Amino acid sequence: MKLFAGNSNRSLAGHICNYLDIQLGKANVRRFADQEIFIEILENVRGEDCFILQSTSYPANDHLMELLIMMDALRRASARRITAVLPYFGYARQDRKPGPRTPISAKVVANLITTAGADRILTLDLHAAQIQGFFDIPTDNLFAVPVLARDVKENYALENVMVVSPDVGGVVRARALAKRLDSMLAIVDKRRDRPGESEVMNVIGDVKGKDCLLIDDIIDSGGTLCNAAEALLAKGATSVTAYITHGVLSGGAVSRITSSKLKELVITDSIEPTSAVKTAHNIRVVSVAELVGEAIQRTALEKSVSSLFD
Repeated sequence: MKLFAGNSNRSLAGHICNYLDIQLGKANVRRFADQEIFIEILENVRGEDCFILQSTSYPANDHLMELLIMMDALRRASARRITAVLPYFGYARQDRKPGPRTPISAKVVANLITTAGADRILTLDLHAAQIQGFFDIPTDNLFAVPVLARDVKENYALENVMVVSPDVGGVVRARALAKRLDSMLAIVDKRRDRPGESEVMNVIGDVKGKDCLLIDDIIDSGGTLCNAAEALLAKGATSVTAYITHGVLSGGAVSRITSSKLKELVITDSIEPTSAVKTAHNIRVVSVAELVGEAIQRTALEKSVSSLFD
């Protein structure tokens, strides 16, 4: 087994290698003068079970191209099997046609990854479960809930916790966390007029006197969570903390979070944290290295991955 990584999340790749007790595969990933990507694998991979760790986060197109070209390099070097490990799968929010003459970009990206040479996909908290069906190869969708639940148990008195879904679409994810914590569930009903903007309409459930935990898969602009936090506090919640798998945090999201009424935002390292995230007083990062590393090891040994979540 060999693990390679592009430039999107080198720190997570290092932590996973430490968990697996292996060395990160040697590869030269660089740019030509016109910013074309060049990749050279610097060790023998013939007959090897190869894994490539690459989140297609900002800059999404550059990191996607690195992934595609590295898979092609491994395929042409006679790797036995290539597994694309995508802690964060970009373009996942474009999983259907929201209107006429619009693309389903998640399907296009799935086709690209498959055509470039991937034999398997290993990803984390897809924005929509049906994206697994966009791939014509085996796809394992891991869940960050066990990692987040462990952090909640270490930092909160569970008898006063209430899990909250920031929208109706996230109820399944919120219910999974609530079940692990044996807590109640509430829902924030919102209306989104334009992409990146949301208006909180109502809170379904009694949150008075509760420490509310907002759970979601992606935080981008941060507007939804900040509005939800204000609505929950207005309904009598004691505090509001957000647990999010993928910290996209584009534009002015970090400053929006630091000046919001959120007690804390907890994200995973599926996307490499920026310096602004690392220095923010109310943003904390938990690692999914052990979870992803164990899934990689089980895949290599042909063992069950789903049993990680039993």
